[in-house]
Amino acid sequence: MKSCASFFNIAMTQPLDTLGRPLRDLRISVTDRCNFRCTYCMPKEVFGRGYQFLPREELLSFEEIARLAAVFAGLGACKLRLTGGEPLMRRDLEGLVAMLSQVPGIDDLALTTNGSFPLERIAALQAAGLKRMTVSLDALDDAVFKAMNDVDFPVAAVLDWIEASAAAGLGPVKVNMVVQRGVNEGEILPMARYMRERGHILRLIEFMDVGSTNGWRLDDVVTARQIYEIVHAEMPLEPLQPNYRGEVAERYRYADGGGEIGIIASVSQPFCGDCTRARLSADGKLFTCLFAIQGADLRALLREGAGNAELSAAIASVWQRRADRYSELRSQQTAGLPKVEMSYIGG
Repeated sequence: MKSCASFFNIAMTQPLDTLGRPLRDLRISVTDRCNFRCTYCMPKEVFGRGYQFLPREELLSFEEIARLAAVFAGLGACKLRLTGGEPLMRRDLEGLVAMLSQVPGIDDLALTTNGSFPLERIAALQAAGLKRMTVSLDALDDAVFKAMNDVDFPVAAVLDWIEASAAAGLGPVKVNMVVQRGVNEGEILPMARYMRERGHILRLIEFMDVGSTNGWRLDDVVTARQIYEIVHAEMPLEPLQPNYRGEVAERYRYADGGGEIGIIASVSQPFCGDCTRARLSADGKLFTCLFAIQGADLRALLREGAGNAELSAAIASVWQRRADRYSELRSQQTAGLPKVEMSYIGG
């Protein structure tokens, strides 16, 4: 099996979009449901008791997901990440992991979760073939975290999940923290200290305007530069080279050798020029940007009996027309566009 790097090196034989970007990463949303109601993603006012989630028959089956993953791999995708919603709400997700781990050409299989599930699931995921774990955690302070997840879920349980994931060999665990001004910017340093001491990689994320229900305002963004200065003032940082083209986080190491931290700046420092990501929604739509308005329906092709060659041609056609660079074009004109929600497309 070729490595991810090998696939990337021959990217010129794979489809390129209008800006010369290859297809390298595939994010697969397996459900639009979540057990949290984070205020920046699924606020209760919108995603309340009466909200209509996707019915089960509209979701891609595991077999359909695995088949599409193999087609994407043939087009150059070598990194898969399972997202949601909350992916672990999809029953028997371990079975899907096992199927995806056998897809030729897939070199990296990761999962993003809120870490609110029984710890025994970690060993099952690792045994099924999961390679890496990313956990969302927005504060160490229990009151701040509970206010943000809005379901009164405690920090301690998520920290247990992070430590158990590392112990199972799914590390270094990456911990995603969305930073909002006036909400949790006071948690930047406590989170950086805690994760550094334990060898986990904290990634601090600017509050983004994904979807249209999270009340995003530019004034609520703590910029990457401001985040950097907060951390650097106490724990001096030195820049690191990206691990690969298209990596979204600006990587830094602590100057004293004490580990790594990342900052994701899609608002203040767009990285569209190197974006190699495609996104597959839980109901089988292909999106070529996190801030997309609409996607291409691959489920319809699957269920109408399309062969792999037809699926490959359809995906390649979408990718070759891709010109997305929303973050570079963000303006008053784009602010009102009806973008899809993060809980549907996957973060």
